[in-house]
Amino acid sequence: MNAHASADRTRRDRFESLASDVFEPIQRYVRRRVDPHTVDDIVSEVMLTLWRRLDDVPPNARLPWAYGVARRHIGNHRRASARHLRLVGRAEAEHRPQPVFDHTLDPELHSALEALSVADRELLRLWAWEHLEPAEIAVVLGLTANAAAIRLHRAKKKLGENLEVVRKNGASSGHSHREKEERS
Repeated sequence: MNAHASADRTRRDRFESLASDVFEPIQRYVRRRVDPHTVDDIVSEVMLTLWRRLDDVPPNARLPWAYGVARRHIGNHRRASARHLRLVGRAEAEHRPQPVFDHTLDPELHSALEALSVADRELLRLWAWEHLEPAEIAVVLGLTANAAAIRLHRAKKKLGENLEVVRKNGASSGHSHREKEERS
């Protein structure tokens, strides 16, 4: 076997190891954030990016790095969808896929989450759904570990406050905490 073939085999082995570690978590991550018809396309784009940038993958943060790649592909997909919808005259908000979250299991939690900013919801989802530590969240979001920890702490606090308000006022009103404050 020549040196080129050996290098190709080594690279392929490294990728197969990475893919076996990250494929299922990435698929779950994407599935929770986009419509079901788009999941396979985005996961495929993520895996292609991982292959192309294999040498850039940090050995001690492979999954968080892959989450960051997936996050960017999801963002690219959403921007492309928005451009398409503008071309056909539809509002982006009407067609944006909603994350898969069964709010019937805990309508109070759903209401409290919806009252948060998009950034705070993503932080909490990475922490609660993907079971990432602040340092890993930092890799996904392109932050420092300290910034991720601080933002996560604040997001948890806001969620707790929102949950108290929802429980006090009842989730059935259909209004977020922020909307109630604005009317007061």
